[in-house]
Amino acid sequence: MDLNELLMHFNLTRQEATIYTTLYTEGPLTGYEVAKLTGISRSNTYTSLAGLVDKGAAYVIEGTATRYTPVPIEEFCNNKIRQLQQIKRDLIKGMPAQREATEGYITIKGEKHILEKMRNMVAEAKERLYLSVAKPTLSFILPELKAAISRGLKVVIITDEPFELEGAIIYHTEKPPYQIRLIVDSTNVLTGDIADGEFSTCLYSKKKNLVELIKESMKNELTLIDLMKGKRP
Repeated sequence: MDLNELLMHFNLTRQEATIYTTLYTEGPLTGYEVAKLTGISRSNTYTSLAGLVDKGAAYVIEGTATRYTPVPIEEFCNNKIRQLQQIKRDLIKGMPAQREATEGYITIKGEKHILEKMRNMVAEAKERLYLSVAKPTLSFILPELKAAISRGLKVVIITDEPFELEGAIIYHTEKPPYQIRLIVDSTNVLTGDIADGEFSTCLYSKKKNLVELIKESMKNELTLIDLMKGKRP
């Protein structure tokens, strides 16, 4: 993902992002100079510059010729994040009570959404979690795992060697590279894999039969690991 695509996550259009990075590298510029450097038409350049100012990404420098300068990237990002945090608080406060969802099997599609679900499940855990994944996947949720341990949760991880995490109970074994199995508080489970990137699928459920099935599978895996340890010289 290039810089312009990253900036677009902060509500800039592609042309605004292009102009923002140009201002960043070239310093204060007039609209004419921006158009000349970027190849964007003058009318679109001035529209985009006005958009950058309106969105808090650029300042206007008044003078004989109006010039534009970028807001420092950290300041711009922090301002946007603060705005989103306030919007989040307002939404949480104003949303009507959520109707209780019927229990079932929910399919979560796409590697990004699966990893986000894992992060949220770990972050919302109250007592314990059991996780069986390959080491590369652990790196995506390591901050949430550390936070769970700091909250006093029991954290059991089955993964490849070498991996250590202070406060967690670690079992080492060879793991399929993309498989995911996660049980939180013995009440909800996520199982599947992320082998197909955006086309990956995982099953999420609070159904007791699936929770018990995955729990038994992980229990058997732990037993096998202990047996194999006993056979090592």
